[in-house]
Amino acid sequence: MAEQNNRQGTWMFCAAMFIFAAQDGISRHLGAHYNVFSIVMLRYWAFAAFGAWLVIRTHGRLAAALHTAFPGRQLWRGLLMAGQICVMQVAFVKLGLIETHAVFTTAPLMVAALSGPMLGEKVGWRRWSAIGVGCLGVLVVLKPGAGVFSLWSLVPLFGALLYALYGLLTRYVGRSDTSAISFFWMGVIGTVTLTLPGIWLWTPMSPVDSVWMATLCCTGIIGHWLLIRCYEIAEASAVQPFAYLQLVFIAMFGITIFGEVLRWNVALGALIVVGAGLFTLWRQRLRAQAIARSART
Repeated sequence: MAEQNNRQGTWMFCAAMFIFAAQDGISRHLGAHYNVFSIVMLRYWAFAAFGAWLVIRTHGRLAAALHTAFPGRQLWRGLLMAGQICVMQVAFVKLGLIETHAVFTTAPLMVAALSGPMLGEKVGWRRWSAIGVGCLGVLVVLKPGAGVFSLWSLVPLFGALLYALYGLLTRYVGRSDTSAISFFWMGVIGTVTLTLPGIWLWTPMSPVDSVWMATLCCTGIIGHWLLIRCYEIAEASAVQPFAYLQLVFIAMFGITIFGEVLRWNVALGALIVVGAGLFTLWRQRLRAQAIARSART
């Protein structure tokens, strides 16, 4: 039964990665014509509505979301995610989808590096070696000594750091709060933070772009629902390696729709980073299995 659940969860996870890649393509299109705060503001309105529905569905009443054990950390989670989405929105326009995501793949390595000081987890020399290899992969992508390096290339790296911090705080609050409560807090905090600048800088959208904006909001809800359902029925360690499929989908959209070029250093660097990331996931799974075996004995 567990194997069947993992298989179903994997399909849900892959579908979510495809949807998120499509979302990034829509975000790049809209970001070239409209203010980033206005776009992200509308996304967060949809997030908040979905989060409220999720809390009611899970806990029976919306007031349950207020009973978080970590209000301060939930606040920081929401601010980090709001900042990360805005940063990535800018990166999509300035760098394109492929190069942005090639750098952003460092996020799991940052999580592994920061899990020691922030969560007290043990990070062995093998994972530190993988993190070092991943850093070399980023240098291959950025080519800082080639005379064509752009400071904009550091923007997705900053986005990866924000996402890593968000992920670590999510793991921390997950010790007590449910995923529904955490999602609600993320949506509400982002909405409160971005509504004022989003409305202040608002410019009317064309009818066609309004449809794209509605699609962006709806697919965001579907993608996150698939992700939540996936983690309900499948082991996280079984599906997490498939997160790198998003990079493949991004390359497809970037090349076929936006005319981007997959440069050799970006492809090679991304492969190095992905390989290092998969190694850290494998080591984490081995460690979790060892802990489970010792607990049984």
